[in-house]
Parts: sequence; C-alpha cells; structure tokens
Amino acid sequence: MTPDCMRLQQQGGAWEQLSTTLEAPPQGVTYLSKAGDFPPEALTLMDKSKSEPEKMELVGVTHVVDAITFWAQNVSEDQAVEKMTNMMSEKCPVARRLMGNPSPQKIYGALFSEDGCWYRCKVLQQTEDKFQVSYIDYGNTEAISRSALVELSEDLQTVNLAKKYKFWGFHISSDQDSPHFLQGKTFLHNLISGKKLRIQKKSVCFDGTILVQAFQGNLDIGEEVLKMKFARLSLPGNSLHLSRVLQDPSALWPHRVVERGDLEMTASLGSMPKLRPAFADPKPQAHKEKSTTTPLQPANLLKKKMDQDLVEENERLKAERSTQQQSAIVQERELRDIQAELQRANLAVLKEVKEVEKLKEGNDILQQKADNLQNQLKETRLALQLLQQEAQKNAGEVEKLLETAVGDKLGKLAEKVDLVRKVRESSPSSTVGDSLLQAINIVRNNGISVPVAMEKLEVAWKEYSYAQEMVKACQMRDELVDLIDLRNKVRCALVATVDDYIQEVDGLPISERMDMLEHVAASLTAVFGAFSAEDAGDQAFDQFSEWKSQKQQESQSVRERTDAALESLCSWFSHMGKFFCLSSKTSVCLSDVAVGLDTLLKRAELDMCKELDVSQTEQKDQDVQIVCGAFNRVMQEIQNEQSLLCNIREKYLQNLQFKEELHHWQNTPNADKLFLVKKSIRSLRSQLRWRLVEEESLEEAEEQDLTEIVKKKEEIAETRNALFQEISREKEEYRKLSVLAKGGFPELPLLYPEADILSYMSSEGLLVKSLDRDVFDAEPMRELSRRRPLLCTEFQGQRVILKGYSVDEETEKRMLAGATEYHRARTFSEERAGLLPLVALFLGKSDPLAYVMVPYFTGGSLKVVQKSSPLTTSETVAVMRGVALGLQMLHRFGIVHGSLHPSNVFVLNREQGVVGDFDFTKTPEQRAAERGMVVGSLSLVAPEMRQGQSASQSCDMYSFGCLMLWLHFPEARYTLKTDGLTPDTSELKLDPKLNGLLSKLLVCTGRLTAPEVLSDNYFLEGGVCACDPESPPKDS
Repeated sequence: MTPDCMRLQQQGGAWEQLSTTLEAPPQGVTYLSKAGDFPPEALTLMDKSKSEPEKMELVGVTHVVDAITFWAQNVSEDQAVEKMTNMMSEKCPVARRLMGNPSPQKIYGALFSEDGCWYRCKVLQQTEDKFQVSYIDYGNTEAISRSALVELSEDLQTVNLAKKYKFWGFHISSDQDSPHFLQGKTFLHNLISGKKLRIQKKSVCFDGTILVQAFQGNLDIGEEVLKMKFARLSLPGNSLHLSRVLQDPSALWPHRVVERGDLEMTASLGSMPKLRPAFADPKPQAHKEKSTTTPLQPANLLKKKMDQDLVEENERLKAERSTQQQSAIVQERELRDIQAELQRANLAVLKEVKEVEKLKEGNDILQQKADNLQNQLKETRLALQLLQQEAQKNAGEVEKLLETAVGDKLGKLAEKVDLVRKVRESSPSSTVGDSLLQAINIVRNNGISVPVAMEKLEVAWKEYSYAQEMVKACQMRDELVDLIDLRNKVRCALVATVDDYIQEVDGLPISERMDMLEHVAASLTAVFGAFSAEDAGDQAFDQFSEWKSQKQQESQSVRERTDAALESLCSWFSHMGKFFCLSSKTSVCLSDVAVGLDTLLKRAELDMCKELDVSQTEQKDQDVQIVCGAFNRVMQEIQNEQSLLCNIREKYLQNLQFKEELHHWQNTPNADKLFLVKKSIRSLRSQLRWRLVEEESLEEAEEQDLTEIVKKKEEIAETRNALFQEISREKEEYRKLSVLAKGGFPELPLLYPEADILSYMSSEGLLVKSLDRDVFDAEPMRELSRRRPLLCTEFQGQRVILKGYSVDEETEKRMLAGATEYHRARTFSEERAGLLPLVALFLGKSDPLAYVMVPYFTGGSLKVVQKSSPLTTSETVAVMRGVALGLQMLHRFGIVHGSLHPSNVFVLNREQGVVGDFDFTKTPEQRAAERGMVVGSLSLVAPEMRQGQSASQSCDMYSFGCLMLWLHFPEARYTLKTDGLTPDTSELKLDPKLNGLLSKLLVCTGRLTAPEVLSDNYFLEGGVCACDPESPPKDS
C-alpha cells in the first residue's frame, strides 16, 4: 500500500465508508492500462503540464464548501491573521451596534456563535432582525441577530485574509441536495480541513474564485476526489483523440499500482500505472508438470523405457517449440511495456531534476529571507534604542505630569459633576417614556364613554324612519291622515329623546377632551413617529408600567450611589480642611484623613459615569418593543375615543338641526306660497300676451306711433323680466318643498298633487313647466338650424340658446330621462368645469317641441376656433383636459356621450374645453351614426361600433383620441393600419408624450379611461388651468 493510501486511511471513517460503495468503476467506463493506449495529444498535454511547473504556494484550509471548493489562508499571512484577531477582540466589544439597514459592500464585526469571538463579515441577506453573514477571513457563513453585529472603523475595512479556491478542471458530479454531494463534502473536509496544502494556481474566475491544483505532500487532492467519483473532469481541448481520453477521468489520473519496488516510480509518474506481463512464467503449465524428475527404473525395463523416452522427447520438442513461439510473442509484448515504463521513468527523473532545481531556488529564497531577518533584527535594535531614549524623555514628562496630577484629576471630576448637574436639571425626575406614561394616564382616566341617551336615540330614529317610510309609500289620501298622526306621535317621542341626548351631550366636555387627545397624539407622534394599526394587546400598558417602574428604580439607585460617593468625597475634604487649619484646635486626627483619596475619586468618577450612561444609553430591542407596544396601544385608544367623540358630536349637530327644523315647522308645511307665485305667473303671462297683441296692432296700423311702440316694447320687457323673476321664485319654492318632501314631510306631494312636486323632484329641478316658447323674445339662428330649431334669447340676464326637439309621448319620456341624468351628473360632481350646463327644460304648449336651454358661448365651437385661429400646443392641452374632465363626469354616472365631435366641443377663452350636450331623444348608437362624426379624413366612430357592437364609454375615449390627433395634424390624410380599423400614425412626427397617449387610445381594445387620461404625463406636465363655463366667458 502506498504512503498516499495510508494517509487516506488515517483520515477517519469517511474513507472506509465511501471506499466500499465506490470501489467498482461506473458501468460503461474503461480504464487505460498502457501508455500505448493514450493518444499522442493526451501525452503531449501531460508532458507539458509536468514540464512547465508554476510557482507553488502554501495555504491553510479554513472552510470546505463542497467536494471541489474550499477557503484557505496564505501561510505567509499568519501574522496578519493574528493581528486582525487581536484588533477585533479589542475594538468590537466597545464598537457601536448596527442601526438601520446594513450595506452589502461594507465590512462589519460579528460575534461567532460557536466560540464567542469577534470576526469580520459581510451581510449577505436580511430577514427582519436576522442577518445571514459571511466571515470573509475564513469563508464560513451563519445567521446572527442584530445585537451580534457592530460597525467597524476604516482601518478594519481591508481586503479578505481568506480566498476561495476550486480544483482546476473539476465539476461536481451530483446535485447539491443529493446524499452523494454531502458525502463528497464530508470526504474533502476530513481530508484537508485545518491542514496546510501546496497549491499551484491555474486561473481566476470572474467571481474571484482561484482555480488550482492542490497537493498534501505527494498526494494530489484533486486526484483523490476524482478517484472517489465525487467530481468529474472537464479539461479544455479540441482534439478528437483527447476528448475520447477525457471521457474517462481516470485515464489521466489512474489508480496507482501499490507494489513494493514500484512505489518510487508510481509516486514520480503520478498518472501512469505500473504494468505487468500477461503471464508470470513463459513456460506452459503442462510442460512444468512433465519436467519433474523421474525415479530410477529396474534394469529389465530400461530398453523399453528408453524407447518410450524417445517418443516422449519428440512430443516434448514439438510442444516446446510451440511454447517458445508463444513466449516470443509474450516477450515482445513485455518489451514494449518495459519501453513505455522506461519512458515514464525518464519523465519521472526529469521531474525530480526540476524539483531539485526548485529546492535550490527555495534555498536561495530562504537565504534571502534569512538576510532580511538579519536586517530586520538590526532595525529592531535601532528602534529599541530610539524607544529607550523616548522612554527616558517620557519619564521626565511623567514627573512633570505627576506634579499636576491631583489638580488635573480634580478638574476632570469637577467637569463630570457639572455635566451630571446639567443632566439632572434638564430632566430632574424623568426617564425614558415619561411622556408616554402621562399619555397612558390621560387615556385611561377622564375618558368619555357612550352617552346613555344615545342608544335610546338610535331606537327612536329607527321608529321615526319606519313611520316616514310608511307615509312616503302611501298612495291613498284617506289613509294618509292616520299615518301622519302616527308619524307625529313617533316624532314627539323622538323629540323628547333628542332633548335628553342634547342635554346629556351639553354636559360632556367633548371639545376639551378632543383638544386634549389631539395634543397628546401630536406630542407622542413628534417623539415616536407614526404608529402601527396592529393590535398591541391589553397587556401593553401593564408591561410598560412594570418596565417604567424598573427603569425608575434603576435610575434612582444610580443617583443614590452617585450622591453617596460625592458626600464621602466632600466629607474627606471637610476633614482635610479642618486638619490643615493650624490656627484652631480640631478633633480630626491623622487616622481620619488617612483614607485613600484615590479610592474616593475613582468611586465618584465611576458612579457619575454610570449615571451618565444610564441617562444617555440607547434602549435595547426588548425595551423598544415594550415602548412601541404601549405607544401603539395609546394611539389606538386615542383614535377610538376620537372616533366616538366625533360620532357623538355629529349626532348632536344632526339632532340639533332636526330640532330647529321641527321648531320652524311646528305643523305640516303647505304650498300656499307656491300657489300664490303660480297665480302671479299666470297673471304676468296673460299681461305679456295682451301687450304683445297690442304691440303687433301698433306695428300693423297705417299710421305708426313710434313713441307708443317704444313705450309698449318697454312695458313688454318689464313684464317679461317680472315673469322671469316670478319663475325664479317658483323654482325656489319648489326647491324648498322638495327638500321638505325628501326630509321630514314626505306627504307633501300627495297632499298637494296640483303643485306637481314630484315632477320637479324627478327632474332635479331641470323641468320648468311655467316656461313656454311665447314668453321669450328669441331670434332664430338660421345658419345653425339645419337639423333642429335653434333660438338665441336672454333669460334672467344671461344669453342662452333654446334647442328645439320634435317629440312624441315616447321620445318625450326618453328626453326627460336623458336630460335629467345629464343634469344630475353635472350637478353632483365636484369638478364641473368640463361639461356644458343645462339651464332649464320645458315643453311647448302650442307645438310638439321640447326645448333645452343652454348658455350661449361667444367663443364658439372647437371647429369654428380651429378654422379661424387654431389653438397652440399649450392651448390644445388646456382645452382637451377640460374635455377629458367632462367625459369623466358623464362616465362616472354611467352616461355614454356618443356625439363627441368638433362642433359639440366649446372653447372658453382659449384655455378651457367644454363638452356640449347631445340629442337626448336618440340612443348613443343613433347619435354615433350621424354625419357629424367625421373630421377631415378621420372617422370619430370607434372600430367596435363600426362592426355592429353597442356604444360604450370606451367609444367616447376613441373619439377623444381622434380629436387629439386632428388638433395636432388638421391637414393630414389618414390611412388605416393593416387591421383596417384604426388610423396609421407611423408617418407623422409625433411628440413622445402625445404618441404615448394616442397609442393607448387609438386601439381596438384596452383603451384608457377618462381618469387615466387625466393622469397621463401629457396633461400632468401641461400646466393647464380651468374656468367654470357657468361664469360669463370673455370674447375670443
């Protein structure tokens, strides 16, 4: 057995366990046994690797990663490792703990869990308060807590003392989770861990891993791993013969022949086996048996025996000849094997010669190191002399310092006393969390609970709401009286409960409590920051109180020790002062002042430092958790109580308002004022018609009296204005009655059916039945009245347009419903700037027309503006933002416009776009089919509608995108894309922001919504402003 194998057996149980399982070669693998079996390229590669040795280094293995990868330190850096270990043990215990998130590029100090020593590391990963670190000077990793991690100074931010090595040309032959992988790691760990290796560098990977060949004595570590089949070999090369050889890794590193006498040769060759002939003896076995000595025979048989011997001799000679021929063949084969062994022996000799040369070079290096050590010794002696001189110099300075040592010590002590005094004055009796403890007391004490009358109030309101619903659902006037009486009784009970609730709430200090809670919450937030919504638990206050009490006891104990030490020091100085006073007698003797001053000073200094540390120390993780839990609990209690107080106050205000309304309407309100206004309107309309007839008669007379005609016109204008004012009063009365009907008096529409309150309520006040076409002094707009009559007039001092629609009973209902939805969408929206308002809607009494009244804009439509004075880019952004706002209002209420084109978009002051109304008598599909849905060569109808699908809000966004494209390129001729549905904009030079917006609008599916369009960069960075279309516009 070779020494290498003996060393492997000495590594422990890993060799014995693995050799039994891995003794046989893998199936399909054939080992080469002779040099003739190697192709020339493989022999050349081996010769080159042996004839060109590189510089060897000595390293100590610190950690094994897997069967072919390990970490090691260079032996020449042993002093650096020892120095680093000493520095870490000195600096890390007093270093600052890690706060916040660590940097993956920075080096930190970590407390290793197994030996309790400090080592340098880098943080690989953070999970909550656990950190996965890698010890850069040794290569191993582990998970540690935040308390075991400290910051390191710049002098420790140096390069790693350990490097990562990997066997050159080797790859792991199994998965990382497989048992074979773990066996390989265990094998290499038992073989090299904690030992020194000679390595020969081959290459360096991109991640810094060094590819090497490693040796332990004459043992090739990579060859041993390969023999145990824990890795596979993959050397670079392109030769066909070499690739066949490398299919079997053992062809380059075969098993060594373990025979006495061949040990030296196999150790030197390393990669070639010791060969033996096919037969140990060239003679055949049969011949050996027949060549044994024959005993003597009797004389009478001698002649017969001689004849028999002649025959046997002939046979033997024939067999010997055949055997000699076979032996010649075997000897020839052995001769070739011997020549191959001689060749390997020559290579081994060359290798030994090179090793001798290396030893000579090593001897020269050692001699050079010896010379260097001699020079260092001289330098050290010189440095020692300098240190001795400096020590003598320092001795003199120490003597001078000793002269002022007592004064300096007392001066430093006085500084610390002053610092302690300032700390105590700044917070004489407070420690960490006093403000939080005060807040806990405020939250726990003097809290306002739910009023007793509040529950009764909720029950009373439910009964009252039920009674109101019964009144509202009643259709028979005879039953209404009984329901109203029942409701009034319930209302009286509710009023009594409301009085009790208001009286109880008036006695509660709600405002003061809310101010106090708000102040406490603001002060705690300023100190502790935002709080967590997670439930901290009921035990949070008790834990904090216990922790607070413990901290106060600790602080009080430290202060008492400080005071005691300073009192002892003051007593000593008092005795010393009396003892030194020679002018008076004293009872102080020498034994009283013999107590060591240094001991008193040291004790006082230590106690004051302890008190300063306690007052300035940072909280531990457990302390932070307790304080944060109490803080979160306090803030949650404050939030809950604030919510309760707001609810109490809100109910208080609502019930107070309810009580005031009932006090105003002690009995059921009536519609008498509305009837008086209606009567006045009828009278004014009659007067207006009569005066119009008179005016017509004056104008048709043969001799016209111009003065009388002018006077009559003035009377007509006054009557018309008075009529419009009465209509405004009527609308106000309707609004009041509508509010009462929606609130506490739902019986009003049934009590006064002739008032027709439900019509006003169902149209949200849009329908005005008192208006008629004849009451207006309107001028026809003939140039715009192609499809329907358009009239321009004044109403209540505002220029308006009357848009007439021919209706029958069915279309009238559809128009009222559509106009009401449109009016509701604008009325109840927060942003109203982008949608055209509807002033009123009325039905003609003398013709089958319904009229919609809208404001008159002098600036005109988008089509007119673009024709006369096109918008600039910034103006286009402002106008189209208003259009998007209008579409957003409609879409929020589920309304599809379906008629968005340049003639239906209005421009205010060239800075605000307004979406116009649409034909309420038609469906969105009918509106989209009108001829106006085309601009230039661009169709504003969405592709899905052209394919027969129903209209949707997405169709409006497609029309919006087409308008955007037309505004920027009004003269372009557009063609369709290959899909045949959307316009092709590839030939246009679009701004990147505009292109990004249009690419998400002019598509068949997945278009942006109106809110998403308003959030696009095209509008966010446009710097637009908005104005209300109801305000009087400026002339363009």
